[in-house]
Amino acid sequence: MEKSEMESTEKKSAGRLPNQRELEKELGDYLSKKYGDRVKIISPFVMPKKDAIDPDGKKSGSKGSDMDDFYMMPEEMESYLDGFVVKQGQVKAVLGTKICTHFNRIRFNHQMESESFSGADKKSSVGMIKNNVLMIGPTGVGKTYIIKLIAQKLGVPFVKGDATKFSETGYVGGDVEDLIRDLVYEADENIDLAENGIVYIDEIDKISSSQNLIGHDISRTGVQRALLKPMEETDVDLKVPHDPISQIQAIEHYRRTGKKEKKVVNTKNILFIMSGAFGDLTEIIKKRLQQQGIGFEADVRPTEIPWEILKEVRAQDLVEFGFESEFVGRLPVVVVFDELTKDDLFEILKNPNNPIIISKRMDFRAYGIDVKFEDDALKRIAELAATEKTGARGLVSAIEKALILFETRLPSTDIKRFLVTREVVDDPERQLAQLLEKYNKQEWVDRFEKARSLEMEEIKHYIAERAEHFSHKSGLDLYDRRLDLIARLYLRHVTDVDAAIENLSAMYEQVQAETDVLRENLSVKILFDDSAIDEIIHQAIDSGQKVRNLTFQLAKRLEYGLRLVKDRVGKEDFIINREALIDMESFINDLMKKAYQNEPALDEEKGEE
Repeated sequence: MEKSEMESTEKKSAGRLPNQRELEKELGDYLSKKYGDRVKIISPFVMPKKDAIDPDGKKSGSKGSDMDDFYMMPEEMESYLDGFVVKQGQVKAVLGTKICTHFNRIRFNHQMESESFSGADKKSSVGMIKNNVLMIGPTGVGKTYIIKLIAQKLGVPFVKGDATKFSETGYVGGDVEDLIRDLVYEADENIDLAENGIVYIDEIDKISSSQNLIGHDISRTGVQRALLKPMEETDVDLKVPHDPISQIQAIEHYRRTGKKEKKVVNTKNILFIMSGAFGDLTEIIKKRLQQQGIGFEADVRPTEIPWEILKEVRAQDLVEFGFESEFVGRLPVVVVFDELTKDDLFEILKNPNNPIIISKRMDFRAYGIDVKFEDDALKRIAELAATEKTGARGLVSAIEKALILFETRLPSTDIKRFLVTREVVDDPERQLAQLLEKYNKQEWVDRFEKARSLEMEEIKHYIAERAEHFSHKSGLDLYDRRLDLIARLYLRHVTDVDAAIENLSAMYEQVQAETDVLRENLSVKILFDDSAIDEIIHQAIDSGQKVRNLTFQLAKRLEYGLRLVKDRVGKEDFIINREALIDMESFINDLMKKAYQNEPALDEEKGEE
């Protein structure tokens, strides 16, 4: 009987390999029948490495947040934001200051704790007020954009949530603590890094308390109460009942170690930033100002919201608006954005770092088409966007509406140059028909090239105005030749100015690194001066070659002539300038003449930059 059962079992499992649990059961049954209770199968016990997880459940081998090395000054952050954000001067100044202060204070507290033997510094931090921020302003003014820029500049994880999607803990709906868990995910499971991140919650004005509501408001005041502890300081457990993956991981950890794994995130240093339009808040502020006799006495009810009044907002206005006083108290920094006018929208489009034009250039470049915009076209797009009253969001819809026909048709043609004019924006269908017929006409080519030249000059002017900032950031002197190189990199790679400058700096370092290798391997020792490095980068941009490969090729072409000079006078070191790369034959001939004339000094002067 046993034999037939075993044969049956073998036939059933012949098509696959058994897993660990099946093997253990099968072997256990066999040994139990043969030896009774004297022999048992015990699963292997894996001892965890001591440095894998610390007592708090944090990965000790993970990369930290580097807050101990944070020394960014408020003016540096403000200058950075100036390069990307149009208008909003006061907002950039306040955010740059308070956010830099927040992270500098984290660094300072870490230093004090490391120097303290008694723990007194830890106790003194209890009750400290965190610089959480409330941003107020109409839609499309760049509230989300500016916070993303700041998080990118700081190098900290960033998550965004919608206040209307959350409910009070314990009720059906999103849990505000899920944002903290998302922060850990954004930090690649690095809890140390996540504990210094930024949580951004939009549409916060939608969770003000409802009027005439009977009963518990779980989606409004309930969410406010749920946010109180995370906004100040609390421990958020990463394992939650509604997350099956975290539960499976906890079970597996307990099976291997026999201990419960405690994995929490402390929110003490997590910066919370809230934002909303708060359109209805203007009536509350006007009412208060009228009572104080400051103005706005006339009972005028305009169809448009007077956003300027919002700059007079006080904590009492927010409480009357429907926020809990404890919630308002945890948002000590309040900034009000300016509404964007038609002229502001045009400035946004003219900014070399604006993502709207860069994205559209990338759309066409994906098909090998180079697109340029005339100023009149950008002004018209700004006019159309201003009528929608949606801020910068209106720019996206206006530009898509004007160019969608061209984006559909041009990739299937031989057209590789496309100039967006005011006529294109006003009458896309007619202009598309004319472009298909006359795109090779000289007048169209000349107009496109004029727009290209103007764009180059505008980019160089933009960088020159901020040369000190960019020079400090890149470590390079930014003279006119290099401004031209940055503009070329900007246009070739379809990127923002900061990225173009980073590319230039990286290419400069690659030439120097390749030169160090060449000095060890060539029969002569050469050194490229700055004018020569600029020329190599220029040739690399125009030809599309790798900088290091081009440096090697140019050095090898020079090697034979330089070796002749070396054999003649015994000179081994040569400084190569821009003129040497442009006309190698003349450069070598001059060196040979000097060698035959037995001139003692063969060092070449650096070429003019």
